[in-house]
Amino acid sequence: MSRRVAPPLPGHSVRLLQGSAQLFPALIEALDAARTEVLLETYIFDFTGSGGEVALALQRAAGRGARVRVLVDGVGTDPLAAHWKLRFDESGVEWRTYSPTGRLGLLWPGQWRRLHRKLCVVDESLLFCGGINVLDDYHDPNHGALKAPRLDFSVAVQGPLVGQARHAMLRLWLRLAAIDGLRRARWASAVEALRLSRDTPVRPEGATGGLRASLVLRDNLLQRTLIERAYRRAIGQAREEIIIANAYFLPGRKIRSALIQAAGRGVRVCLLVHGRYEYFMQYWGARAVFGELLAAGVEMHEYAPSFLHAKVAVIDGRWATVGSSNLDPLSLLLAWEANVVVVDPGFGALLRSRLLKVIETEGERLDPGDYARRSWGARLLERLALLVARIGLMLQGKKYL
Repeated sequence: MSRRVAPPLPGHSVRLLQGSAQLFPALIEALDAARTEVLLETYIFDFTGSGGEVALALQRAAGRGARVRVLVDGVGTDPLAAHWKLRFDESGVEWRTYSPTGRLGLLWPGQWRRLHRKLCVVDESLLFCGGINVLDDYHDPNHGALKAPRLDFSVAVQGPLVGQARHAMLRLWLRLAAIDGLRRARWASAVEALRLSRDTPVRPEGATGGLRASLVLRDNLLQRTLIERAYRRAIGQAREEIIIANAYFLPGRKIRSALIQAAGRGVRVCLLVHGRYEYFMQYWGARAVFGELLAAGVEMHEYAPSFLHAKVAVIDGRWATVGSSNLDPLSLLLAWEANVVVVDPGFGALLRSRLLKVIETEGERLDPGDYARRSWGARLLERLALLVARIGLMLQGKKYL
């Protein structure tokens, strides 16, 4: 059974960061100031370009005596190269891989549950959360050099959420440590660290000012539907405008119905979706559900200058979310995800202005008539992709689309 979505807490400062071009300098600055602890989780850790600069900053932090723990996903991240393994071992960087793939790889449905969070906590005082992997804006592991930067966002947060994120990250690290069979002495030390993290107040005394924010996590245990429920609640309460930018947009019936109902009561619903082909199921499956949204009056814009990787939304100019969760079955039903929700008109206005600029200057609006006249070949690919998605969910015991 999932927990309830926690109300936003006051007492935060939140800084919006667009792309690795803004995130990595801020992250490296924090890592170079770290003195005690760095926890980092990412789906992809790629050492090309500026990703390598982040790796060097982690090495420097560990070399100064900070405890540095890096957790990467076994599908998103390649095995650590020998020269980086040597560097990390010598400096003391602890590197762990979540669910390495076996001989069957992703052919085994049990391997579809992935670590997709992008989190970093530095010295228990600063949190980075968003959709940006440790991956240079102008590099793609599958497509090489990009002509235009990837579109994505992250936030740097100070306040009560930092302790919550650290607690969640330590819990996952310790769970994996137990599975890997660490020695009893190290296990006891790790358990003590977790106990101390639980004793840390989630909400500091006197935290009444600053922005209101919450950390919304998704796992396969007690927090299975929190991110989806947070979206649905905000969409259901919308009165003026909903702007969503989502890379792999294949929402289930409940979210689609919520968007259609919002449009029906006069709310402007504006979606920015991926316009470039990247993955079969996400690209063609998404287009299978565009028709009912367009028919309801939902604005849909495709982003094609580069890869859209953002997972953000602004509703009524004051509710905003930045995180790792796509609105698709993999993110909402199977993967470990993390989103920050901010309830603040200033932050909402900033993110809204960024999204509207992209939509107006780099988005191409989908015309309902053109969509209705798409080829039979496109329709066939859409139905096939949706069928593949439904079969995959059925193998997981899920019914979503």
